Formats: sequence, structure tokens, C-alpha cells
Amino acid sequence: MTTRREALKMSAVACGAVLGNRWLHGMAAQAPSEEPLSRPLDEFGYGAVTLMPGRFQSQFTETQTVLMGLNEDALLAPFRVRGGLAAPGPRLGGWYDEGGFAPGHAFGQWISALSRGYAVDHDPAKRARVQKLLDLYGKAINGKFFTDFRFPAYDYDKLVIGMIDAHEFAGISNAFALLNKTTDAAQPHLEPMALDRDAVQRHWRASVGDKTTDDYTWDEPYTLPENLYLAAKRGAGARYQTMAGRYLLDRTWFDPLAANENVLAGHHAYSFCNSLSSAMQAYLSAGSGKHLCAAQNGFAMIRAQSFATGGWGPDESFVEPGTGALKASLTKTRHSFETPCGSYAHMKITRYLMRVTGSGSYGDSMEQVIWNTVLGAKTLQPSGRAFYYSDYSNEGGKFYFPDAWPCCSGTLPQVAADYRIAAYLRGDDGVYVNLYLPSELRWISGDGAQWTLSQSGDYPLDEQVTLRLSSSSSSEFALRLRVPQWTTCGGEAMSARVNGSPMALNAERGFATIRRKWRGGDSVELTIPLSMRVVQIEPGSNTLALMRGPLVLFPLTHDSPAVTRKQMLTARRTGKHDWAMESSDGLVRLKPFFAIGDEPYRTYLDVATNA
Repeated sequence: MTTRREALKMSAVACGAVLGNRWLHGMAAQAPSEEPLSRPLDEFGYGAVTLMPGRFQSQFTETQTVLMGLNEDALLAPFRVRGGLAAPGPRLGGWYDEGGFAPGHAFGQWISALSRGYAVDHDPAKRARVQKLLDLYGKAINGKFFTDFRFPAYDYDKLVIGMIDAHEFAGISNAFALLNKTTDAAQPHLEPMALDRDAVQRHWRASVGDKTTDDYTWDEPYTLPENLYLAAKRGAGARYQTMAGRYLLDRTWFDPLAANENVLAGHHAYSFCNSLSSAMQAYLSAGSGKHLCAAQNGFAMIRAQSFATGGWGPDESFVEPGTGALKASLTKTRHSFETPCGSYAHMKITRYLMRVTGSGSYGDSMEQVIWNTVLGAKTLQPSGRAFYYSDYSNEGGKFYFPDAWPCCSGTLPQVAADYRIAAYLRGDDGVYVNLYLPSELRWISGDGAQWTLSQSGDYPLDEQVTLRLSSSSSSEFALRLRVPQWTTCGGEAMSARVNGSPMALNAERGFATIRRKWRGGDSVELTIPLSMRVVQIEPGSNTLALMRGPLVLFPLTHDSPAVTRKQMLTARRTGKHDWAMESSDGLVRLKPFFAIGDEPYRTYLDVATNA
């Protein structure tokens, strides 16, 4: 009889055999041929990591402050109005209110973000706010809320993550009872099984005719399994495990992806990328090797049609490979990447895949998206003004979404909290350093000793990263350091010095291991070469973006200067956040995305064929 372990191994081998070896945007793609680790890597808790002052911590503080300041009656208004209850007080407006695009849509995400925020800083005011909001919510929620609702699964999914995060991270004891009440209210209005958008449309039209607008067919029941599996895993009840399996979109999505059939084109980019995390939970919670293979193949296909920034999905849709659609988007849309939502989905799937495979390739991809997209998002405003789309067009610029409180106002606070759990992972024998950012990790080693790892430096602007270890004890463990793939592709290699002495770094699965008996005061000094490279928008194209390490350097112009590859590759640094390159039309200034304010910019330049 084939064991579960053997079945998973055969699934991984088959998955790699159909996908093969390829190169994506100047960086080697992760072919999903690696056997899963014997046990997935663990996440550290939110409170185990402190972010030092800087961009990451500022985005967390800003979003938490906005959520703490929102009026409670305004937050509860959609549930009260739709539930037939008195709804005094102000309204938030925009998408959030009754009459808006998706009433109450972000409530669960904001509960989730505040709960994660409490796990970070243990601010009693945050926990008290979560408890009060849920108590008020419990009095308001009933089945009327989901009646004749555009997107019952869409809102329900976000309410699920809010309740289970409130229980897990803020210790709200009645959160599971509220989840059950919410599920009882929602279930009669949910699709009976996993349906994609086309199937939802047919199902809806058959039941209600043409009395509604098309947006009533945009619900996303195929995203439900991830949070339902998590609800069951965290102790909310077996009903959620059963529900999760029912909403796996196998026939039209996961089955073809597992067979390496590329069915991405035309699918809604964010929600279907997000559904890959449901496939990962089907593997982690139910042992399904097929769904692991689907997630690996599907993510590789997404990377194959990504911009140099790591973002994907112009006009919120995946494109048909080999048609030039990605390049065409540079002149057809300014809605290039659904940024906070897409980044949230991207960070989750890369974290899942890295935990299961131990491959640093997924950390490279996560880093690329963080630095070039969401970290440069315009600040979420208390008025509900939110940054929705990154613009990679030839006439690029940063802008707020016209409607208040769109979907990305819900995911941005979750993303900002999750930088911590993405920075480090834990294996049976040590620590994986995934993101190089100023921070402090605290943990207890296998022998019971308390350790602190402090990370400093100004990467990826500068090449130097320093790790310092503090403890009153000594312990033997492995410190695994992600080696970015661009440092292994013919350029200068990443190097390390341990307590001042050079040490060779030999990467396996994208991580270099330093295993030794560590003592308090030990240090590791890393040099991560930040070489320049050009990246094609599509294979064979002479439309190129300039990258330095993980950063895209954006030309601050809407013109199309005549440049050569050599001129791009020899761009020089002129300031902390500034570069310049020569062109036949004069000097062109460049900046990374997070440093761009209101300047005009573009992402790609057209280069002569033989230049």
C-alpha cells in the first residue's frame, strides 16, 4: 500500500516533471520538483518580531491608527441596517455602507488586522476595541444581512478570518460562538459548492433571472476553503473542515493546474491567486498532494506573466501567455496590479510554499513584490481614501481610488501586520532568515535558552546586512540565510563573515546554512551584491525594466528616451533614493517605487534590438 508520504513524494515529482526548468524575468523560476520537507517550517508569532523604525513599521502604525479611530456606529451600520435594526450615528460611505458596492466588506479584515496588531504590541486598547466591536456585531448579525446580497461568500470569507483571528491572537473567548452565528446566517445564501465566476453567473441567472446587475455574479466562493480549514484547525468545529472541502474549485481550476494546464487567462487575478492558499491548506490540513501540485504550478504560471515588480493581473485579469498582452497593457491601462489585495495574496502563497518546500525562491518573489508594490502604496486615509492600483504604464503615476473604502482598504492593514511573520521562519534545527530588514527576533532554542537576533542595515539600498545574536547561554543550531537568486546567476556572490572571519556560503534550496555553537555577542556580516540587470516584459521583447537587486528603478518620465542596454546597466547612484542614466535625449532620473511621490514615471523602456 502506498503511504501518505510516498503519495506526496510522487505528486511532487510528477508536478516537477510537467513543469520543467525555465527562467522568469532574469531570475530562475522555482520548478516545483522538490519533495516537500518532512515537516513544514513554522511561523514565529506576531509578537516574536519587532520592526525597527522605518517604512515597514510606519505602514503598520499608520494603518492601525486609522482602524482604531473609526467610529463604532459607522462600522456596525451595514449590519444593523440590513438586519432591520436601528442604526444611529455617522456612516463611512464609499463601498462600505448599505447602498455601496459591498456593505460591511472590510469589517472582518479590520477585526483581523487589529487582532494581529494586539499580538504584536499587546496594546490593551486594541483588544478592548476588538471585544467591543464583536459584542456589537453579535447583536446585529442575522440572516437578513446576507439576503439579496451581491457577494455573500465575499463578505462571509472576511468575517471568518476576523472571528478566528480575534480568538487566536486577541484571546476573544466568544469569537467562535459569533463565527457559528455568522455561519448559520450566511449558509442559506452561499452557493452550495465551489463555483467559478462563470458558473456563479449561470447559477444566479437560473434562480433570479435578469432582475439584477452583472456584479451580482461576481461572488468568490472558491476563496473560502483557506479560512474554513484554518477555522477547523484552530478549534472552531468540524463543520468548517467539511465546508472547506466542498468549496475547493477542482474541476475547472485545481485539476487542470495540477496537470500543468494553464487556465489562468481571463480569471480574476487577485481572487484566483488567493485561492491557491486554499489549495495549500487542502495539503496542510487534508494531506492532498494534488492541491500542493496545483498551487506550485499555478504560482509558477503567475510568475511567468508578472511584471518586473512581481505584480500581475492588469485590469485585474490574468492574460493569455504568448499574446503580447502584458506589453500591450503598458499603453491600455493604468490599473496594472491590485496592490494591497494582490500583495496579501502573494505574501500568503509564497509563505505557504516556502514553509512546505524550504525554498528561498519563494522568499525572493515575496521580497520583490513587497519592495516594488505595497511598500510604496499611498497612505490609507481616515476618510477612506485608499491606494488600489499600482500603475506600470508608460504614463505612470500614483493615485487614490475614486471611491472610499475599496477592497484594498481591508487588506492593507493585514499586509502591514504580516511583515513580521514573513521575515523569519523556524525549522526543527534552527532559524530561517527570509527578509532582510531592520528587526529583532526573540525565540527559545531547542535546549531552552532564550535568544535574540538583531538585524540592521539599509538593504536593499545598501549591500551590507548585520545580524547580532544575544543570549546568556550558548546553543548549537542552524542559522539559514536566504541567498537571492540574482547573486547566483553569474554575478558577484553573496558573502558572509562570522565574528569577522570569512565563511563560504553554499546555498541549498535558496538558503545558506551556518551551523555552529552560537554564543551571545556573535555576529554575521552579510554582503548581498546589488548588481544591475535588465528584465524583459515578455520573452524575446526589447521592452526592458532596470533592476538593482530586488528593486525596480523607475525612470521619472513619460517620454521614451533613446537608451541602450549598456546605458541602463551603467546607471549610477546620485543620492539615497536616486539614480541616473545617460540616454541620447539627456540624463534620465530613476527612483524605486517606495521613494516616488507625485512624480510622473514609467516602468519599462524600449531599447533598440542590437543596442
